Amino acid sequence: MISKLNKNAQRKNRHLRVRKKVFGTKKVPRLNVYRSTTNIYAQIIDDDKAVTLCSASTLSKELAETLKNKTKSEQAFAVGELIGKTAIKKGIKSVVFDRGGYLYTGRIKELAEGARKAGLKF
Repeated sequence: MISKLNKNAQRKNRHLRVRKKVFGTKKVPRLNVYRSTTNIYAQIIDDDKAVTLCSASTLSKELAETLKNKTKSEQAFAVGELIGKTAIKKGIKSVVFDRGGYLYTGRIKELAEGARKAGLKF
């Protein structure tokens, strides 16, 4: 019998494998990304204290109105810019990028490029 692959379980396994090595500190926190079918979320996390320093998503009040007639990739780029700007305001200049087990293409890549454009280094 042929069993169907569970792609989300495979993604979670990849994410756990990466999380063994990727760790955010106070000086260099972790930029975590989660992608759903309709939205994209980004958080900057200090793993030493297990605290979220700042976050942004397509559901953020600052972005909700401006994202109405944009593609998902354009929305991801805007979320990346927003997370980068809020991180710079809080004094965070460099982060470790945690792509959440997703491939570095499409919306994940656009979010990363938006964060880099806003001034984050990774």
